[in-house]
Amino acid sequence: MDFGALTGGGWAAGLNLWSAILVLGVSGRMDWATTPEILHRTDILIAAAILYALEFIVDKIPYVDNAWDVASTIIRPVGGALLGIAVAAEGGGSLLGGAVTAGGLAATSHAAKATTRAAINMSPEPFSNIVASLSEDVAAVGIVSLGLAYPAFTVGVVGILAVAALLLTFSLWRFVRRLRRRWGTGFSTPRPV
Repeated sequence: MDFGALTGGGWAAGLNLWSAILVLGVSGRMDWATTPEILHRTDILIAAAILYALEFIVDKIPYVDNAWDVASTIIRPVGGALLGIAVAAEGGGSLLGGAVTAGGLAATSHAAKATTRAAINMSPEPFSNIVASLSEDVAAVGIVSLGLAYPAFTVGVVGILAVAALLLTFSLWRFVRRLRRRWGTGFSTPRPV
């Protein structure tokens, strides 16, 4: 089983499922790397390209991106799990192991992305949202490409990213909850220490 494609593809699926599918599919179709055959199909590549283009636009609009992330809360981890199954099946590995690994990584990176975006959208300007979205696009393509080129290194990088994402998610979630409570009180009530 190709652990680089499994971990890189799983992690990237949580940021942008459609770019992960495109990179894996095009890489396999062009014989740049060994990837699941199902991702080489023209209909899969066209559907992923259309959905990537839609997400590319929607993901840069403040608050619309949050709605997109809510809708993707099921889609990205399930898509990551399906990518994991495809990679495991291609390499003769455990289908359940591939699904749990890639789906879990997709859920972790998606949680970090969604909470980061919720925090970013609290600022009134759209520039930081666009920069965050472009950074996520580059990171998704980069981690899948890294996984195909340097599988062992990618497993370590994704492990570090997963721990960092969990810490970031919990920290930002607490921050957003505190802000919402303050907004509810109109910022007038001092908080006890």
